[in-house]
Amino acid sequence: MSESPLKRTLDSSSHNLKSKTCTELNRSIQNLKWVGIVAIGVAFAMCGAVAQAQLPAKIPKIGFLSSGGGSSTWHESFQREFRKLGYVEGKNIAFESRFADTKYDRLPALADDLVRLKVDVIITPGSNDTRAAKSATRTIPIVFTGAGSDPVAPGLVDSLARPGGNVTGFAQIGSGLAGKRLELLKETVPKLSRVAVLWDPQNAGSTQIWEESQLRAKDLGLQLHSLKVNSADKLESGFKDLVKAGSGALAGTAGALIGSNQKQIINLAAKNRLPAIYNRALWVANGGLMSYGPDEIEPYRRAAVLVDKILKGAKPADLPVEQPTKFELLINLKTAKTLGLTIPPVVLMRADKVIKESAGINRHGVADERAAQERSSAPILAPSHAPVSARKRVKR
Repeated sequence: MSESPLKRTLDSSSHNLKSKTCTELNRSIQNLKWVGIVAIGVAFAMCGAVAQAQLPAKIPKIGFLSSGGGSSTWHESFQREFRKLGYVEGKNIAFESRFADTKYDRLPALADDLVRLKVDVIITPGSNDTRAAKSATRTIPIVFTGAGSDPVAPGLVDSLARPGGNVTGFAQIGSGLAGKRLELLKETVPKLSRVAVLWDPQNAGSTQIWEESQLRAKDLGLQLHSLKVNSADKLESGFKDLVKAGSGALAGTAGALIGSNQKQIINLAAKNRLPAIYNRALWVANGGLMSYGPDEIEPYRRAAVLVDKILKGAKPADLPVEQPTKFELLINLKTAKTLGLTIPPVVLMRADKVIKESAGINRHGVADERAAQERSSAPILAPSHAPVSARKRVKR
């Protein structure tokens, strides 16, 4: 029996309805799948953002490289200046220190070590340290606090105004200062005719000062005795030789070896009754007779500012090498009395600080001000005894 037209129509309508319903259902399921995938993606993205927000920010790492020993105070002074700029160790700054303990041949390996640690800036106190750091990297910024009297001559920078490369810093400008120390010695000991200069041939800055001393000595009518010492065990025999040579005074130079044997040198000068002048105030605070040089804190303060600028994006090539504007003459009257020496009034009146009794040394290596009398008769900022080039840089 054949199907009626009505039944065929109903069956066809039912089939079409089922097909349409299944198609829409499948489409809905597919849409739900995409919504789920998107939701999952958004969830992962949000988790990633939260996790990223919870990660600690990268802390800049500062590397210290020194040919001296770990007991030196220069890096402590630097850290103190960083704290004044708002840097707190372990919170927003980290430090890595490497010391060669006056073994200069260790500097290259120590510099390489800091490079491997990927420090953000390397700080160096002198020429030898700076040269080793520059040989180890041409990309990591290097900031020096000394580098002898002329960082241009040894090729550390292209010029003082535009250093170029990855090196800048604070130059101690020993040029002029070496001669001024000899001049002060002669004024203090009027009959002086021969001076021994203590220098280290391994140290570029010390060598520069020795060379400059020779030039100025001729103008002052002084003969120089070369007390060339490259190891601590040669100090005592060196002092015996200078006494035999008729030296009536001693002029010290810079360098890790000389600085790390400060106490022995001061004692040997006292033992041989030699008036001595040094490059840093710390020598006088520890019993040396006189010192003349840049202010103790200025190099660290100014170099710390350079590092701060570099961490904020500045390039060493565009940061001019800083130079001293503040010089100090210190005299230890207790040591003068021990030597049987009367400091002439013309010299005494030019002193920025006069230590009347044994001065204490604070934890930053600076003479305790309670044991020193401030002299108001000589201006602190670029006094009359400063080199002419330095006085011209001071804003009046």
